[in-house]
Amino acid sequence: MKYVVVLGDGMADEPLEELSGMTPLEKAVTPAMDALAKQSEMGLLCTIPEGMDPGSDTANLSVLGYNPKVYYTGRSPLEALSIGVPLEDMDVAFRCNLVTLSEEEPYEEKTILDHSAGEISTEDAAILLDAVRKGLETEKYHFYVGTSYRHCLIEKEGKVQKLTAPHDILGKQIGAYLPPGGELLRMQKASYEILKDHPLNQKRKQRGQNPANSCWFWGAGTKPILTSFWEKYHKRGKMISAVDLLKGIAVGASMDLALVEGANGGLFTNYEGKAQAAVDALLKEDYDFVYVHVEAPDEMGHQGSIEKKIKAIEFLDQRVIEYIVNCLKNSGEAFCMLILPDHPTPIRVRTHTANPVPYLLYDSTREENHTWCYNEREAGMSGIVRTKGYEMMAELFSHTGGQ
Repeated sequence: MKYVVVLGDGMADEPLEELSGMTPLEKAVTPAMDALAKQSEMGLLCTIPEGMDPGSDTANLSVLGYNPKVYYTGRSPLEALSIGVPLEDMDVAFRCNLVTLSEEEPYEEKTILDHSAGEISTEDAAILLDAVRKGLETEKYHFYVGTSYRHCLIEKEGKVQKLTAPHDILGKQIGAYLPPGGELLRMQKASYEILKDHPLNQKRKQRGQNPANSCWFWGAGTKPILTSFWEKYHKRGKMISAVDLLKGIAVGASMDLALVEGANGGLFTNYEGKAQAAVDALLKEDYDFVYVHVEAPDEMGHQGSIEKKIKAIEFLDQRVIEYIVNCLKNSGEAFCMLILPDHPTPIRVRTHTANPVPYLLYDSTREENHTWCYNEREAGMSGIVRTKGYEMMAELFSHTGGQ
């Protein structure tokens, strides 16, 4: 039996007046997921434990079978693992976003316009972060380049602080959400002075792109300790994602990583490359399990674009899921596939919520006959609600081809 998780990050949403009461997932043309739904168990899954923030970190830990209440030590340490940052037990890791702030007002009165600086390329980001590093790095604070707008700051022998995620306050004045004084606030304000007139940002503005004119620190945490995926499930697993957070979870869980050229976490990522990497891992490299993560629906939710979120869902369906399913069926291999978001990223709020997400669980060896399609409303109508998201991985692996 081969096992596949396809996760459309932030894919779930709320009914929208602009879509006549449908969600983007309902409105999207998704023949592959709808065909699987008719032969699958479908329901709602609670991926965010009560009292925890609805982040991709806690949600993806849940989906991979790790109870966040037990294993979660912060988002940024997981991302640090993925880019090879050496973490000591007393170090604190922070996510360092490159963001776009309004430029006219004093720093505390600025508005956050874009949490991703226009989904800045890693190449541009590396140039800008190098300028920040030269201006701000000390023996206590070290900067590391990640992917696109997502980077890392390490504080030696630091203290974990609860800080605000920039995608939670889009369009708001930043003063009430800044670090509470001290060195982090000083560095964040200083980064604006370093970046606002940087030649690369001037070129970006001339090209109609958002300037990456400030760092934003958040997601603090300490070195994580995850039980290895093999030890937990006795399955050989491979992670396929463009996002450092997911790669870091995989590194922490001693899973292997697929490096897909052109995979960037954006709307125009290399969907076909991800699908092929999944098929190759299962059919050529003899992995038992692949986790295919696609970031685009979440990013489009943060942008508040209904049209682009629908497009991201359709790309996931027609360029990833359809190909993987066809290849596995043609191979004759028995397989089980779980399709779901990690959390909703509703267009209305442009950030994550903790609501249950729709899932479908398909087993190629079992006969099912339903009339439903895959979406939030029909998943809710099934009457199935699984309240402990971290138990879903064990449920997936309980399918053994009828043995």
